[in-house]
Amino acid sequence: MSRIGRKPIPIPPGVSVSLEGRRVSVKGPKGTLELEVHPEVEVAVEDGSLVVRRKGDEKFQRAMHGTTRALLANLVEGVTKGFEVRLDIVGVGYRAQKQGKKLVLSLGYSHPVEFDPPEGIEFDVPQPTKIVVRGIDKQKVGLVAANIRAARPPEPYKGKGIRYEGEEVHLKAGKAGKAGGKKK
Repeated sequence: MSRIGRKPIPIPPGVSVSLEGRRVSVKGPKGTLELEVHPEVEVAVEDGSLVVRRKGDEKFQRAMHGTTRALLANLVEGVTKGFEVRLDIVGVGYRAQKQGKKLVLSLGYSHPVEFDPPEGIEFDVPQPTKIVVRGIDKQKVGLVAANIRAARPPEPYKGKGIRYEGEEVHLKAGKAGKAGGKKK
């Protein structure tokens, strides 16, 4: 049995969970999120916690058991605490600024790169070289952060670009690294 799947998800005070067929709706202080549960998995509310059970013991059912439990745990955490992803900008002249709700990036292109936040996502720029993406939907927050990073991913020679906070970029030696060998 899945070790993650059989762990009950505690429902904190101030959060309400409603089950309508295969649709699970979680409402909390930060908003409401919904999830369509796979037919191979059943969800129930027991003793103030969400419990996920699978209908059989086939490989796919075992996989959906743990996945569904993790997705439901993310819903509960999202409506109570929310999620955030922090990005760092590295490079001379590379910077970010917020104009209204929009994020405007100067990344060495001939034009500024602009990002409009989708529904439920907000941007914060505490410093010109730091970006914070916040929201209650973990998947949406990660997707928006990945799209921002894709505007100028870190390049391998100088390390310039947008990276996740704490991400290590392994730099290549470049042409000068080959010069140390024997000449023919």
